[in-house]
Amino acid sequence: MVVSRTLRIEPLGEATWEALAALFQEGSDPRWCWCQFWRLRSKDFAALKVPQLRDRLHDQAGSEQPPGLVALEADRALGWVSVAPRDDYQRIVHSRVIPRIDDRPVWSIVCFAVSETARHRGVGGALLDGAVAFARSRGATALEAYPLALEPGQHVDAAAVYTGTLAMFERAGFRVVADKASDPSSTKPRVVVRRDLTGS
Repeated sequence: MVVSRTLRIEPLGEATWEALAALFQEGSDPRWCWCQFWRLRSKDFAALKVPQLRDRLHDQAGSEQPPGLVALEADRALGWVSVAPRDDYQRIVHSRVIPRIDDRPVWSIVCFAVSETARHRGVGGALLDGAVAFARSRGATALEAYPLALEPGQHVDAAAVYTGTLAMFERAGFRVVADKASDPSSTKPRVVVRRDLTGS
């Protein structure tokens, strides 16, 4: 999927694996979690070492259900979004904090990663648009996410907004369906947003 003259969004697969691995090696959370944090229950995630987490994502990249999308410029990965059926994310399925809104078989967006060298270029928005199109193409009827609900003018560390911001999702047509997706004592409150994908 081409989203600009230089940026394209593609599902993670063997052809895009090395580029994504290079992005994750740049540092921050992806370097140690390899986008497995949400896919595993807490005890299962804690039992694995970084090489095992990396191998899990590599295996998922080779499956019939890509675990997410990569933003590419030429052969370099600038960003990543994890999007899949909600039930693929065991940490959410068993969460005591993130509520299940209803019994619809929704898909979820759980994280973004954008290279420090590519921030403020619209990569996150392009990945979100790509995730919506990808989920719809795979038969999803609704898409959920769990972004930060920031106050006007509030600034947080870039690492804290790995789930995206509420404003970003609202611009993409999502609406808040639950105002609790984090510990009530958290200084970084998250909400549940959803977009229906059954319309045009």
